[in-house]
Amino acid sequence: MAISTYAELQTATKNWSKRSDLDSIIPDFIRLAELRVNRNLRIREMETRVRSDTVANQEYYGLPTNYLQMRSFKLNTSPLQDLEYLTPERMDTVWAGSQVGQPRAYTILGDELRVAPSPDSAYTMEMLYWKKPTALSDANTTNFMLTTNPDALLYASLIELCSYTENDKSVLKWTQLFNESVNAV
Repeated sequence: MAISTYAELQTATKNWSKRSDLDSIIPDFIRLAELRVNRNLRIREMETRVRSDTVANQEYYGLPTNYLQMRSFKLNTSPLQDLEYLTPERMDTVWAGSQVGQPRAYTILGDELRVAPSPDSAYTMEMLYWKKPTALSDANTTNFMLTTNPDALLYASLIELCSYTENDKSVLKWTQLFNESVNAV
């Protein structure tokens, strides 16, 4: 059986588990599987780039809603200026006060990105980051993760199902297969 849609992944999860009493909660296992994959995998299809301009004297900017992890962050100046990541605490120590100028560092606080020093004018920021795949659902029946790595999603779904049913032996089996698939990618 090919696994190329959300419905096919649900069916495969049911068939491979050899259980017919969990149909109503298989979508929960798949959602948990997606979260597991997002924590464990970084692949080319997850990379994306976004550009935006700074605003003079504005330090904070919203992160993209699909943001997962930073890959690189720079200013498109001449020459290009890579921004240094600092922890929020270090950012407060190094860039405390009301300094303005060309940003040289950034940090992440919740759903926001902070640059320092505060921009003295408009600069084009370019962020390369890993994005979360769009979650599977009845309305969104496929995504690049299901297209390129259906085995990882199936094995992760089976880990969640077996955890739910307290089948520790099978959890170990599916975890090993999941880890092998992620390592192979």
